[in-house]
Amino acid sequence: MKKEIEWYPQPQEYAIGFVEFLGCKIDLSSRPLIPRPETEFWVEKAIEVIHHNIHGRGKYDVRVLDMFAGSGCIGMAVLKHVKNAKVTFADKYKYFDSPNFIKSDVFSNIRDKYDFIFANPPYIPTKNKSKVGKSVLKYEPKTALFGGPDGLFYIDKFLRGVKKHLNTNGQIFMEFSPEQKTAVGKLTKKYGYKNYEFHKDQFNRWRWVSIFN
Repeated sequence: MKKEIEWYPQPQEYAIGFVEFLGCKIDLSSRPLIPRPETEFWVEKAIEVIHHNIHGRGKYDVRVLDMFAGSGCIGMAVLKHVKNAKVTFADKYKYFDSPNFIKSDVFSNIRDKYDFIFANPPYIPTKNKSKVGKSVLKYEPKTALFGGPDGLFYIDKFLRGVKKHLNTNGQIFMEFSPEQKTAVGKLTKKYGYKNYEFHKDQFNRWRWVSIFN
């Protein structure tokens, strides 16, 4: 008996070729991870925090790192909405052209320090692969989705190395999966971060953490 081949339509965003993200038109022609509404929500909140923190600084350059940049949506939103922002994009894989892109396996090629560092690491546990949508598995880059058996491989690596790249009074914003909140809290303590706060997304689920230097 011939096995029936399963067919899944490609995501609409890939078919269109771009997606809107905080007023930016994000090119998806190279098939990066499609920006999620949850990410858009917390990035908008983080940008509000940046505005509050830099109020009154005048023409002071705001140095920002978009780690695990993917499509570049986070850094591009910062460039659009934060005056005097100087954004560096970093990722192991390059999905878009920018003179400020650094090809880097987490911090392997990062040398500078920044005022604000954004991170949306791959955090889906590989053990939960069966729970991921079939269309997502077929079309979106797995390297941007999965973060090891428990999903914490890149989160751990990021938190372990980020401190030495953060300026005095700097701040980190990082996305994670809601069920990882306790584990992320333990890692922040393990690596000596004393000032941090967890936040919920628009669906009332724990989604991101802000860490203060």
